[in-house]
Amino acid sequence: QVHLVESGGGLVQPGGSLRLSCAASENRFSEYSISWYRQAPGNERELVTFITSGLSTYYLDAVKGRFTISRDNAKNTVYLQMNNLKREDTAVYYCNARDHQSGFDYWGQGIQVTVSS
Repeated sequence: QVHLVESGGGLVQPGGSLRLSCAASENRFSEYSISWYRQAPGNERELVTFITSGLSTYYLDAVKGRFTISRDNAKNTVYLQMNNLKREDTAVYYCNARDHQSGFDYWGQGIQVTVSS
């Protein structure tokens, strides 16, 4: 079983930065694709970014140039560096890990990011 724990969220002013971490309890972590989703009040959950085992990445248009996803397989951890944060980035952010052998998705508990002055 894969257990994912997010950390690094909190309150930041517009234009500020945060770095989210997603730590996994899985020794095949390097084979997984890892995604970040977010859900703002009144909105549906949306895919923000992902990174594959081959380090291919995807970014939602709204965060391109501001967010960067990376992974450290030795630490079983994925990071989401968020710069130039906007009020529209306020949401609960969820880490997701996909096991391509089974097709099963594992989810973290979610972490709040609030951008406000």
